[in-house]
Amino acid sequence: MLFIALIKFKKKARDVVEIGKKVMQNLPEGVKIISTYWTLGEYDAVWIYEAPNEKVAIKLGIEAGEAMQTQTLVAIPRDEAMKLLE
Repeated sequence: MLFIALIKFKKKARDVVEIGKKVMQNLPEGVKIISTYWTLGEYDAVWIYEAPNEKVAIKLGIEAGEAMQTQTLVAIPRDEAMKLLE
């Protein structure tokens, strides 16, 4: 499954970087980070990642919770969504 996490930092960016390194080194089993972006606006960063299911995706958010607040979305590739319209 594909997920998008919208992230707001709870701490200074430098602190978030250190905690983020630890999170990335200890990802829950089956999680693969596809892309990470720092952003301007309401959210400070965005993660795009794969996880086997929603429960594993929640684990990632919990582990990152010390330094950031996440809002996680399930992402469906456009081609798959278009098939639902047929």
